[in-house]
Amino acid sequence: MNAKVNTSYPKQYKPFIKWVGGKRGLLKQLLDKFPEKFENYHEPFLGGGAVFFELYSRGLLENKKVFLSDINAELINTYNVVKNNPNELISNLEDFKKQHSKDFYYKIREMDRVESFQKLTNVEKATRFIYLNKTCFNGLYRVNKKGYFNTPIGSYENPNIANIETILNASEALRDVIISHMSFNEVLKNVIKNDLVYFDPPYYPLNATSSFTAYSESDFLDGKQKELFDVFQILDKKGCFVFHSNSDTEFIKNIYKKYDISFVEANRFINSKSSGRGKISEILIRNKKW
Repeated sequence: MNAKVNTSYPKQYKPFIKWVGGKRGLLKQLLDKFPEKFENYHEPFLGGGAVFFELYSRGLLENKKVFLSDINAELINTYNVVKNNPNELISNLEDFKKQHSKDFYYKIREMDRVESFQKLTNVEKATRFIYLNKTCFNGLYRVNKKGYFNTPIGSYENPNIANIETILNASEALRDVIISHMSFNEVLKNVIKNDLVYFDPPYYPLNATSSFTAYSESDFLDGKQKELFDVFQILDKKGCFVFHSNSDTEFIKNIYKKYDISFVEANRFINSKSSGRGKISEILIRNKKW
């Protein structure tokens, strides 16, 4: 039985950051295919966490262990700060909002180039992370080969830098969640039979110029995609419910050809040309039908 769509839940829990490839616009299409009954929940490519927050809103994570993780250390630090220090974070963000300008943006962006960056508190690092996310071009988290954030400023008139309600609600949703900085393959440490695992990795590029895979210091191309497939197969053999979102490409479809592949329609926003934006086909892979 698939997860029921419930549009009447009392409080809306939603992502507190923007994320390229985020699933807010695909939630109904995805969750219609999720099982209604499962043990624990794992999301190893956390990003904006849209699927987690939707499952939580629907009450589908009650009395379950939830494991959220990502290889991006700054992202995971930010989640832990939202969980444990939301009020201090909000205060800092409100201060950043008052100072926001082009000069201030680039001053904050350049902080990771200097040694003193490592001396910032976790709250200070999370404040910087959310500020840049809300004010940079399309919320694109991109780093260069040295690991320095290098996305230019976006053209927003009044960016919502300190979203108080969303942060406080997210903190409530994360209260009992296990949040870890780790690679996707470490999900194998915590799974048991009938757990639900959702993989939303950096997508395999549609062509040579469409890759936005460098959201950590390393790309997520052929080798990593095949490593993820190996983990998918192990989880399948363990009796987990395994889902995987990716681009509609022959490379991905060929790797997962023995599994159930369905198509979802998503909006593409990250493109330098307006003609390259709009609806695009993505795939959802699951290890079995139910």
